[in-house]
Amino acid sequence: MKKVITYGTFDLLHNGHINILKRAKELGDHLTVAISSDEFNALKGKKAYYNYDTRKLILEAVRYVDAVIPEHNWEQKISDIKNHHIDVFVMGDDWTGEFDFLKDHCDVVYLPRTEGISTTQIKKELQGNKND
Repeated sequence: MKKVITYGTFDLLHNGHINILKRAKELGDHLTVAISSDEFNALKGKKAYYNYDTRKLILEAVRYVDAVIPEHNWEQKISDIKNHHIDVFVMGDDWTGEFDFLKDHCDVVYLPRTEGISTTQIKKELQGNKND
């Protein structure tokens, strides 16, 4: 069985998220998604709309996702790859080169982002429409 992993916050799930999850799943037989814990988001200076448990519940309902695990820090990727017997690490191409150090442990694939959509964009647009 070929196992794939990807990482992210996955807040305000949108078609860009679904596209990357679908394409990641096409690279193997099993897709694990590591989502940033609320504590890790705080360390990164990020605040998700949904808490970890809600984001996990939503992702578990996506048909391309086989398992969801927490991401507690930047350094855990190598241990996740080893502990979950991962063959392919996937990230969006806005991270190209950042995770090449993982090539000693598995294949590393950077997938193109879906144009015209991001959680940041959605949040900005919602903020701009506060008075509507």
